[in-house]
Amino acid sequence: MGGLPKLNFPAVRLRARRVGVGVEVWDAVRGMWLVLTPEEWVRRHLIGWIEGRGIAPQRIVQEWPVRLNGQPQRADVVVVDRQGRPLLLAECKAASVRIDGTVLDQAVRYNSVVGAPWLMLTNGLTHYFYTCAEGACKPVRELPASFV
Repeated sequence: MGGLPKLNFPAVRLRARRVGVGVEVWDAVRGMWLVLTPEEWVRRHLIGWIEGRGIAPQRIVQEWPVRLNGQPQRADVVVVDRQGRPLLLAECKAASVRIDGTVLDQAVRYNSVVGAPWLMLTNGLTHYFYTCAEGACKPVRELPASFV
């Protein structure tokens, strides 16, 4: 896709179409076309990476609803176990956005509602992982293969 950076994820195959001056990509799980923004480019690659770890697409929930202080928010990606319990909350940013404490704070706030034991922050170039328990999240080098 012209103008979008190469990311630190395996390549993904996308079904895309040009709409006016923009591009849309097909989301097979939700059955809809999405505008290919720089953040969506990262999300599509993240989802491909998650599926590459053997996780069925039906266990990957996009735009998970989160209510914070009565306000509707959405976590970018939540991976659930076979019983539908959250395992991983992932926050995606465009490649041009630095992953910093503000992004971590956002993910931790969302996870205070979602309750996933793992967090991932990514801008497609840099990935950060955290394990969360008893209200505290601690950085880890990577997700264990057993997190699924």
